[in-house]
Amino acid sequence: MGTVPGRHRMRRDIRGAGAIAAAVALVLVVGGSWFGYQELAGNRCTGEVKLAVAAASEIAPAVRSTADKWADEGGDIDGTCVIVSVAEVNPVDMAAAVAAEHGVGLAGVGGASGTTVIPDVWLPDSSTWLVRLKAAAPGFTPTDGATIARSPVVAAMPEPVAEGFGWPEKKVGWSDLLQKVNSDATVRTGIVEPTRDAAGLSGLLSLASAAGNAQETRVAALRSLATGRSALRDDLLAKFPQAADASSLASGLSVAALSEKDVIAYNARKPPVRLAALYVEPTPTPLDYPFAIMPGTDPAKVAAADALHKVLNTAGFRDQLGAQGLRAPDGTWGSGFSPPTGAPSPAGVPPSQNANPGGSAAAGLDAGAVEGTLATWTAVTAPGRMLAIMDISGSMLETVPEANNATRMQVTLAAAERGLALFDDSWALGLWVFSTQLQGSRDYRELVPIGPLSSGRDRALNQLRQITPKRGGNTGLYDTMLAAYKNVQDGWQAGRINSIVMFTDGKNEDQNGISEGDLLNQLKDLNDPKRPVQVIILGIGDGVDQGQLERITKTTGGGVFIAKDPTKIGDIFLKALALRPAAPR
Repeated sequence: MGTVPGRHRMRRDIRGAGAIAAAVALVLVVGGSWFGYQELAGNRCTGEVKLAVAAASEIAPAVRSTADKWADEGGDIDGTCVIVSVAEVNPVDMAAAVAAEHGVGLAGVGGASGTTVIPDVWLPDSSTWLVRLKAAAPGFTPTDGATIARSPVVAAMPEPVAEGFGWPEKKVGWSDLLQKVNSDATVRTGIVEPTRDAAGLSGLLSLASAAGNAQETRVAALRSLATGRSALRDDLLAKFPQAADASSLASGLSVAALSEKDVIAYNARKPPVRLAALYVEPTPTPLDYPFAIMPGTDPAKVAAADALHKVLNTAGFRDQLGAQGLRAPDGTWGSGFSPPTGAPSPAGVPPSQNANPGGSAAAGLDAGAVEGTLATWTAVTAPGRMLAIMDISGSMLETVPEANNATRMQVTLAAAERGLALFDDSWALGLWVFSTQLQGSRDYRELVPIGPLSSGRDRALNQLRQITPKRGGNTGLYDTMLAAYKNVQDGWQAGRINSIVMFTDGKNEDQNGISEGDLLNQLKDLNDPKRPVQVIILGIGDGVDQGQLERITKTTGGGVFIAKDPTKIGDIFLKALALRPAAPR
């Protein structure tokens, strides 16, 4: 993976060049020495602007080649030259760096690499990265954002398997595919981890949409996908059949969401069994390669980026894309493109000399749907060891008008029951309740000890349904949190995400318990990086003290999520689960 020259160093390079901020000329891809640049530019350039571009690996060669050609043709405007450096950067690595810069996290992305530097222009493979980052970090406001290339997301199948679906003549819908995945044990599904791969996410969104509100159907499909998931695309591709005999076809991967470009590249290697690309309907969100000028970019560099974008909207660039197995933004293609059998072309004829930009990238993408689908995926597929703690203080009897006057307790328990249905038998779960003086002077009571759901699901569900608030009871939050932390840490298990999830609508009200200072000091002493316990606190309504709760989670790790509207507690519960870190081993 390449690295992008540092933003601060680039700004020093052009300090004093304010008079040429809007003037843009020659674009060069830096690959040789400064002396080579001087020889090529001659005396035409009275100054230069350096533009750092980070691009997904599959589009970087086309960007680099097109910029080279523009340089060779000697383009300049007002005597100012632009030097463009193009680095190949995995979109997930750049997303992690951007998230870290804004102090937020993205589900499944992980921490930022120390070698990834924020560029002036980012060309990820999909606008879903921009949508996710904007939702997590309101301060992330890139400009431009129009698509410069496109690759449809397809259901990739070995050709003999695809023929069983009626390929290439028959159109296949996501509902057809969903039914086959859930009913036919011979269909072996796979996916590249969708929190880290845009094509995987697009396929996941389509399957989730096909399932609609049928949670059991959706969860079954996700669990099926999870059995064949891979962290890397190359690993997933290696799971497809490596021979054409019946045994290999039966044991190999049957279907996975990939980009059209992936299928083209795979078949170009002349494998023993070629892949078919099924263009499943409704059409999934494609890889759309947005041209994102990063927030805070110097005005001179913004002008340079605008000029570069114009060069990347020409017939010559479309031909470069075709050679890389990518389409133009409007879905048509240039010379050198080898479409898979059955590939649709929106124009139906060879593209014109002037490419249709194809509209804005990310059109129609719903950040809420993306977040919700990823949250469900993480909850379903990341095995955990969790202690759930329910607040049963008297305030949980308050009614919620938005929920037909059901009590806060009823709304919370309904959300918890739906969450329980997401967890498969690999999970371990325990259940406590807390208020004040539930057992003598003790503020909490264990209903179910932490144990495997494979044998304890019915007991956990029955106990959950019997929970009732304690009239007049206060909130003994601090004593309960300390006891829960000790309990989870004592039974800590490697290979799982060990966590506490507390539901509460109040703040600590136990005058006879430990103080906040005592709690935080003891949690600091207990904290063990080798046996981490993440604490997630879900605040319900407007009676919580968010600062109080955040001081706890900053000490332990985890996070606080507030549902001002109690009817939203289910969505927030999923979001909280999605941000759990990877399980240490």
